[in-house]
Amino acid sequence: MKHVVALSGGKDSTAMALRLAEIEPRDYVYVITPTGNELPEMFAHWRHLQEMLGKPMIPIMSGRKSLQGLIREQNALPNHRARWCTRKLKLEPYYTWLSKQSPCVSYVGLRADEQSRPGMIFPDTDGVRMDFPMRRWGWAIDDVLAYLRTKNISIPDRTDCAMCFWQKIGEWYLLWKNNREQYLEAEELEEGVIASRGKTVTLRSPQRDSWPAKLKDLRAEFENGRVPERSLKMMDTRRQSGRCRVCTL
Repeated sequence: MKHVVALSGGKDSTAMALRLAEIEPRDYVYVITPTGNELPEMFAHWRHLQEMLGKPMIPIMSGRKSLQGLIREQNALPNHRARWCTRKLKLEPYYTWLSKQSPCVSYVGLRADEQSRPGMIFPDTDGVRMDFPMRRWGWAIDDVLAYLRTKNISIPDRTDCAMCFWQKIGEWYLLWKNNREQYLEAEELEEGVIASRGKTVTLRSPQRDSWPAKLKDLRAEFENGRVPERSLKMMDTRRQSGRCRVCTL
């Protein structure tokens, strides 16, 4: 029986993996599903966890394709109506890999205070069982945050893709400010899809806010000194409360 721990790198899966190793020691197999579009601090976080757990993390990828590679291959941008990125880069590769580990237990970081979340829905696969340790332990968000503090672990502000279409204007601003190369790559991919399709297709929804939808136009606003102050303040509040948006397995 193999014991597989899926680590998105967010607060819940991080706390679950470390606590499991402490109170339910087994020969765990730790897996991550990188998209190739994470920020540098996310990879640093994974390396730190690997050192703490004392075991390597196995990267599960879609034929070693990145988000950027799939955008170029499909000539399409993921968006809130067509969220193919999570399915193609995380879910399907993980399901395929996990089905080959049977019999096994897959440990998933869902808390006791989020009972409405069903967890991963797997295709019919004999020998794969889901376990939700934090629900067994009765852990809620406060327990997760308190435990991470005892370990002196700080979760990166962003644990999902650098060019995620769900992110708010403040996150695009910080990407432009702190990770200029990745912002420009997202802009280049967007412009490439627009040019090849002959119509405006953007990562950002035009109806989302009053800012330009196209990343090229958005960059011009930032370069002219426009700063999304209100959005940045809301992000600070979210960090302090421990809330974060994670693209999980």
